[in-house]
Amino acid sequence: MRRTLRVSYLMSMIAIGLTLIVGPAMAVEKQSSDEKIAVVNGTEITREDFDREMGRVRQQLSRSGRPMTRAQLSSVENSVLENLITNELLYQESERKGIKVGKQAVDEQLNRIKKRFPSEDAFKSTIGKMNLSEADIITQIEKGLSIQQFVKQEFSQKVNVSDKDTKAYYEGNPDKFKQPEEIRASHILIKVDPKSDASQKATSYKKMEEIQVKIQKGGDFAALAKEFSQGPSNVKGGDLGFVRRGQMVKPFEEAAFALAPGEVSGIVETRFGYHLIKVFEKKPETTSEYGAVKDRLKQSLEQREVQKLMEVYIEELKNKGKIERLLTVQTQ
Repeated sequence: MRRTLRVSYLMSMIAIGLTLIVGPAMAVEKQSSDEKIAVVNGTEITREDFDREMGRVRQQLSRSGRPMTRAQLSSVENSVLENLITNELLYQESERKGIKVGKQAVDEQLNRIKKRFPSEDAFKSTIGKMNLSEADIITQIEKGLSIQQFVKQEFSQKVNVSDKDTKAYYEGNPDKFKQPEEIRASHILIKVDPKSDASQKATSYKKMEEIQVKIQKGGDFAALAKEFSQGPSNVKGGDLGFVRRGQMVKPFEEAAFALAPGEVSGIVETRFGYHLIKVFEKKPETTSEYGAVKDRLKQSLEQREVQKLMEVYIEELKNKGKIERLLTVQTQ
């Protein structure tokens, strides 16, 4: 699993062309540290480099709602370290191949980063908190683009997936091209703290019953959601958009997918509280036509082939290179 994480994560960095992503929501303040945690053919990777990348990964995982166990943290730390080592090895190879990045490409990338901030001052303030200067960002961009160009030159251009290949994959993996059933639903939520006693739960339930009566008498669901719902979708009249199975908690999902368009559920209890759910539209399960996915499939298969070539190449670089790993990771 770690190997898959490492390669896919590396490819995401290459696709962006940066070893560092900065943005208003991703600024991680760190104290400057020159402590080296790895040495790659004489080039040091510092604790600061590692902490910055770990901060970015932690925020990504946090936004996805996936807290890490101590064992998972150890695995992620190892993966981040290996990514930094791999990145340095690939950059060294790009230099050995004489790859040069033009100023225009660097400027374009820098401007794209700056546009994520409300102002130039906000950009400088954020990177300052990360112990970075604009020159540091430019260096990171140059390295990232050099690696991107190297990968394209040495791997991507040597991979060719034919129409025959894509058709064979499509026909051999029908389940991968199924679009699951979807519903467009709205809900009204009255929150209940899990620690609430029976009396508090009864009060919340009674409030939901009163809303239910208003709907049964012809009240507008969206208007009532705006007025009474305690969920974040209340500003949109409770509209959750289209959802698939597995995206909502089980009791909510079971009630919602059992409804016909236009129907309103009874009161549904979840760990968040009490819900009334209305379904507006249903999309049945479908299978994407080959023509609609052909181009994306070709790109995906080519990337998979590039990953395979890179795995072998990176392993060779690590075997013949002089690499010191000095990081002590978290243990279980």
